[in-house]
Amino acid sequence: MAAGGVRPPFLRMMSGGMGMKGTIVVVDDEANIRELVRYNLEKEGFACLEAEDGPAGLELVRGARPDLVVLDIMLPGTDGLEVCRLLKASSATAGIPIIMLTAKAEEIDTVLGLEMGADDYVAKPFSPRELVARVKAVLRRSHKEPQQSEELVFGGLRMNLVRYEAFLGREKLALTPKEHELLKFFLTNPGRVFSRDELLDRVWGYEYAGDTRTVDVHIRHLRLKLAADPAVAEAIETVRSVGYRLRGL
Repeated sequence: MAAGGVRPPFLRMMSGGMGMKGTIVVVDDEANIRELVRYNLEKEGFACLEAEDGPAGLELVRGARPDLVVLDIMLPGTDGLEVCRLLKASSATAGIPIIMLTAKAEEIDTVLGLEMGADDYVAKPFSPRELVARVKAVLRRSHKEPQQSEELVFGGLRMNLVRYEAFLGREKLALTPKEHELLKFFLTNPGRVFSRDELLDRVWGYEYAGDTRTVDVHIRHLRLKLAADPAVAEAIETVRSVGYRLRGL
């Protein structure tokens, strides 16, 4: 125990050995939860870094730049929602996927986390197999594997995937995290029609049990932000009674 009774931040790195699939940071104040998550991720070939509170988790993620963060909402020091907000607000860490762990029953905490940019959530108590499956699914969706290009270009639109920035002509777009992910998803899947449910699953990263109009709202806001270039804005096309697609210019 440190002087004054303040417990120092807990950091631990465990190597996944040869053939590692990536590095996961686990931020949770419960040692048994960290151990359970680490054990199951290492079995699948991931390397794990651990922190037991919000400030230590922030420092660890900023320094290690992991492939994904498993982040508890209820943390001492700085709670998980604030950690998520700070990570997504920084261009250096905004592109790192986050899975929230929550023991809370209130839907508002889950919604807040997702709106702040979290990619998925898992409610405690959880199945380790489910968590590992969610980790793999989020990593697939995040396009961390193919690093062929740091930039996506569509007419006058440019998206820098490393700096987490988008420009229309010379103007930088003020996109929310979900608008950024939605636009990136369309650019990496041109021509294909997606239903609202598919977009919620693929971009929001969870099965939305309520009103799918949240997709319509995000697309309307996205079109408004792209309105300076009508060709780009109108390329996000509504397919009546089906969903949306990005058509060619």
